[in-house]
Amino acid sequence: MAESQLSAVPHPLANPGYGKRSAPGQRPRTADDFAHLPAREAAIAAYIDRLPDGSDISVKMLAKTLPYGQCALRTALNNLKNAGHLRRGSEHLVGSGSARWVTRTWFSRTARDDKWWAAFQRGDVPEDSPRPTRSRAFILLAALGRTAPVMSLSAADCDALAPLAAEWFARGATEQDLRHALTAGLPATVHHPAALARTRMTAKLPPQRPPRPPLRVLECAKCGAPGRPEALSGGECGPCRGEPGPARRTNLAPAQVRAHAAEARAAATTRPRERNHA
Repeated sequence: MAESQLSAVPHPLANPGYGKRSAPGQRPRTADDFAHLPAREAAIAAYIDRLPDGSDISVKMLAKTLPYGQCALRTALNNLKNAGHLRRGSEHLVGSGSARWVTRTWFSRTARDDKWWAAFQRGDVPEDSPRPTRSRAFILLAALGRTAPVMSLSAADCDALAPLAAEWFARGATEQDLRHALTAGLPATVHHPAALARTRMTAKLPPQRPPRPPLRVLECAKCGAPGRPEALSGGECGPCRGEPGPARRTNLAPAQVRAHAAEARAAATTRPRERNHA
């Protein structure tokens, strides 16, 4: 089916914080990304791949924008899951200041095996995090002359120094930290402010902070039960794959359970009599 037919209707976004999330470390997009899939699955995968993060890719919403019914879409999404392109689960919002978990649907243009998804769940896969080289860093450097006139920088200086300033922010420094490092104890005259700024930012660069592993839980694509990655082969739990569940164990033998029940019934019938004779 032609891609133009699949993208004729603008696709809505999910509620803020929910919806599609692109998996990290994907290869560049090519025309053969989904050539290994059946035609229907390939068309749906190509459509989802081009949606921005945060798009609502639930079965109900996809059925409103694609020419497939919910049953067909549910089957297709399960096939994409089996092929390693999709996983569902939940994730704790880092830095939210609360125990808030949100539902996630991770999509990978590059097919991944169970081992990769398990590493992703543990946070062992590098995240895509482009660092700002302008905006926050550029603005601070451009405004440096207001705090210390001898450290006034040109636009070219700010462009050249912005990546180094961005590295400070990536390591957890605040604007106040960087501004203090660049302006504290300055001489009365500075002949080369850009060179001094580079020297100070390089010499005083804070240490890298160890990354915090994300809190993620993967779920069975069929029943939605959370599980350990090694128990979700192909994205499905053992019972949904037809495997027998663990046998239930009890600490008491059946005869002991019946004996305790008889004692409880006897106690319940004798206590009223005891109260009446009191």
